[in-house]
Amino acid sequence: MARTPADVRRSAGSVLSLTDLDAQVSVCSACPRLVTWREDVAAAKRASYAGEPYWGRPMAGWGSPTPRVLIVGLAPAANGGNRTGRIFTGDRSGDWLFASLHRVGLAAQPTSEHAGDGQRLIDTRMIAAVRCAPPDNKPTTAERDTCAPWIETEVALVAPSVRAIVALGSYGWDAALRSFKAAGFSVPRPKPRFGHGASASLTRDGQDVVLLGSYHPSQQNTFTGRLTEPMLDEVLGRAAALR
Repeated sequence: MARTPADVRRSAGSVLSLTDLDAQVSVCSACPRLVTWREDVAAAKRASYAGEPYWGRPMAGWGSPTPRVLIVGLAPAANGGNRTGRIFTGDRSGDWLFASLHRVGLAAQPTSEHAGDGQRLIDTRMIAAVRCAPPDNKPTTAERDTCAPWIETEVALVAPSVRAIVALGSYGWDAALRSFKAAGFSVPRPKPRFGHGASASLTRDGQDVVLLGSYHPSQQNTFTGRLTEPMLDEVLGRAAALR
């Protein structure tokens, strides 16, 4: 069990497979504030989920082990993935994301409600930069850096098959750039700026990967109309076409 940043680096550095990575991630306790928050939320449940078990642990990546499309987000939601045990599942943001993935042919079903609902991603994998639900959806810089070896290891394992990355929000955009650079990819300079529909080309030994930016399907963005269904479909559809 990783209990310190040094433990995380050591554990992530010893991983040889996604299965091993998932096991190591699921017992990480290196960030005391995040451990307390995720477990407190799982104990003092939201009233609408009072009868449901909560995962209340760090979140592994989910989807194809050889993805053509990689979706990178910030972190699990306190009553979403932290409850269901599947990333981006069980909250309004996930509802938007999976419905769009289904429309563009990257998900088998339009909804993702819990880990046993039969949902399946098609040529796609989802990962988060920070593996535990943070208070107010805002991890600290130290928590981000402590967690970084997990996403860097996961990217290194799946990168050979990836053709497109969809970054949800600026946090996912920066995490994707850092992780692919750590995996040996060339990143444009100056650093590409995030924006909805923005793109950047990452290369490694003849492999070209396109990074695409999308506003995060948060309630704030969807309720205000900053992000619409056609806008999300357009970005995910571009990723689907590149696979």
